Amino acid sequence: MTEPKAPKIEFPCDYVIKVIGDSAPDFIDVVAAIVEKHSPGIDKAAITVNDSRNGRFCSLRVKIVATGEPQLKALFEELKATGRVHMVL
Repeated sequence: MTEPKAPKIEFPCDYVIKVIGDSAPDFIDVVAAIVEKHSPGIDKAAITVNDSRNGRFCSLRVKIVATGEPQLKALFEELKATGRVHMVL
């Protein structure tokens, strides 16, 4: 049997990313600046923020217009390179 392949995404498309990292007063601004660099025109007011129960972690949901896999890969890598982001989904 062959492995099932991941579904292909047709670009450009609306794409929601979830970013999980250490909670800090500037975490949202740091993430928003990086996302804006790779996908100009995001609506910062539309970023959904959820703090963990104990307030140690913060989860952000951001909708972007994805133009291709290279854009998403570069965005994910830059977010992880901050050292403040634990996971990007």
